[in-house]
Amino acid sequence: MPSGPGERDTGVVPDLTFSASVVVEASPEVVYDLVADVTRMGEWSPVCKACWWDEGADATPGCWFTGRNVTPERTWETRSQVVVADRGREFAFVVGGSFVRWGYMFTPVEGGTEVTESWAFLPDGLVRFDERFGDGAPAEVAARSEAARTGIPQTLEALKAAAESA
Repeated sequence: MPSGPGERDTGVVPDLTFSASVVVEASPEVVYDLVADVTRMGEWSPVCKACWWDEGADATPGCWFTGRNVTPERTWETRSQVVVADRGREFAFVVGGSFVRWGYMFTPVEGGTEVTESWAFLPDGLVRFDERFGDGAPAEVAARSEAARTGIPQTLEALKAAAESA
């Protein structure tokens, strides 16, 4: 039996979080500055092909930006709000303001920085998918989860290459 809004009794519970890490031969501040410049995200992500700040916005909590995502099936844009901007430590944003959280943690390690990228489907996102996709919501959530599981390692490797060649 469903236990709350956005939950269905499907017998299948998709993974709603994922994270992966990579060590980058650069300081936490250098790697943070790359990630917090969301206009560069399209250089690394296999799905997000471009981002741009709202006029006057920047990597400050509360500021918004738009991202353009492309897959073989479709192209779409999302609006995201910066929720954490702690230079050299963490940068995070939430798609739609409450649907999906993307975060980057920067931990100093010998030889550079361990960067951890994380993704989490939030309760409001589940409700939105339930309203939008009905009985197809679990499959849509599972597809987004799979995209995160395959895309995050690719993004991290591309970010590492960019940071180490700078």
